[in-house]
Amino acid sequence: MTSGPLDRDGLDHDAVAEGIRHAVEAPPTRIVVIGGGVSGLVVARECARPGFEVTLLEASGRVGGSVAPLELGGITVDAGAESYATRGGHVAALLNELGLGDDIVEPNPAGAWVRNGTRTVPLPKAGLLGIPSSPLATDVVAAIGWGGAVRAYLDRLIPVLKIGQERRLGTLVRKRMGAKVLDELVSPVVTGVYSANPDDLDVDVVAPGLNAALTRLGSLSGAVGELRSKAKAGSAVQGIRGGMWRLPEALAGDITARGGTIRTDAAVVSVTPWVAPDPEEVAAAAVEDALAEAAGDLALDGLVPEDGGLDARPDAEPADPADPADERPARWTVTLADGAALDADVVVVTSPADAALALLPGMDAALADLGALDWPAASSVELVTLVLTDDRVGAAPRGTGVLVADGPDSGVAAKAMTHSSAKWAWVAEAAGPGRHVVRLSYGRAGRPADTLALGDTELRDRAVADAAALLNIPLTASDVAAFARTPWTNALPYATVGQRERIARVRDGAEGVEGLEVTGSWLTGTGLASVIPDARRVAERARGLRWKALTDDLEG
Repeated sequence: MTSGPLDRDGLDHDAVAEGIRHAVEAPPTRIVVIGGGVSGLVVARECARPGFEVTLLEASGRVGGSVAPLELGGITVDAGAESYATRGGHVAALLNELGLGDDIVEPNPAGAWVRNGTRTVPLPKAGLLGIPSSPLATDVVAAIGWGGAVRAYLDRLIPVLKIGQERRLGTLVRKRMGAKVLDELVSPVVTGVYSANPDDLDVDVVAPGLNAALTRLGSLSGAVGELRSKAKAGSAVQGIRGGMWRLPEALAGDITARGGTIRTDAAVVSVTPWVAPDPEEVAAAAVEDALAEAAGDLALDGLVPEDGGLDARPDAEPADPADPADERPARWTVTLADGAALDADVVVVTSPADAALALLPGMDAALADLGALDWPAASSVELVTLVLTDDRVGAAPRGTGVLVADGPDSGVAAKAMTHSSAKWAWVAEAAGPGRHVVRLSYGRAGRPADTLALGDTELRDRAVADAAALLNIPLTASDVAAFARTPWTNALPYATVGQRERIARVRDGAEGVEGLEVTGSWLTGTGLASVIPDARRVAERARGLRWKALTDDLEG
């Protein structure tokens, strides 16, 4: 591009005008987002703006991933995630943008209980992942006894250097606070959050900053106290009146309103570098399509038989096969399971780990080794939701729910129970008088949920028995007004030791491939508070590729 005269401020107005004209008139940048979970929806929404043509592809029949609605007993509740962490304010900011800010709600502060064996007690409040900040606090003593509390207090007397920095959460807690804290407080909490054994979890992944605070302050309890003091006042989690499922619904609606396209039942089988089509093949195909279309029109008009050719109109001119919009070069070809293909300038992969790692190696030679990446297998979890009619449940005898320690003598198969109508006022209101909603979770680390093999009646009876034991209320099947089961896979990514290195390999590899971005909970960590800000950063980088391309064109 030639330069014009400069004004007294050194500004080339001709160049600026040319740049603006070029940006306005340039064809839109085609962005294909693979995966319709919350991360994919956020990326698509952030990219759906003037200058971009956004298509989101979701393999299943709906968007939202593990944030989904469940209708039972005449009410709609959450089938998956029912809350979000408030840290960072990222989720609340997005909800405000989507017009859902006035529907943000906080849970009942009563808190959860924990069950060890057949003993159920309130979970100590001043803790992090079950690790107490005050080992001799009354609720800690009540939970693990004086012996366990005194052993935990020794943490404050053990020099840090004698222990050294531990990567495994279970090892760290066991050495500094003892087996009671680990088995009866930490294990039930982290199993409920990560479906993983504490010994497999990386401290720096599940509790960023904990190791550094431990080194600085000299005790694990002190480190927990510091991290808790830095957290904002108020509840650590919030929800949406009516259910978290309203978030993906609102995101999808906004994407469409902004001109984006959402396609469900659109599984992607490969993403490969775009190859320019052979001009002769393109021309031949265009002529063939034009002839076929013309023949069909004439047949409808009764001018030629349906199987007739166009000899009756030898002077017919086929449509011009050279369509500049269709001939635009691209960077990627995205192929779907039904054989359809989309051209893309940018591809953003937000699928779960197994699907993403099946696609990435074929995109670039630099990513080929990701196919052999030893990524931990996804956990299998099944949720059972019950609407109960026993009025004693309404007294919320176990607060907002119960976390269950993994042991042979607990008397229940569930790993956790959420008393939804006690935790969320909107659920109680929706359920109505005399009806109470509880949700039980099945499936632990390293083994599939054994409930998956059960029939509905058998699973319902097991869930009722578990709820009865956890609530300490004799319940029977006759107390169940509604029952639903929801199996989830890939719902809880592992935060195992070595995960940071695996994540870095994926991110570093993708960063070296222009026109490719990756995100999702398998890379960011569990929860919307981690997923949403990462998705927004990825979308910003994806949009930036358009301006880079336009700048390169102008400079060229």
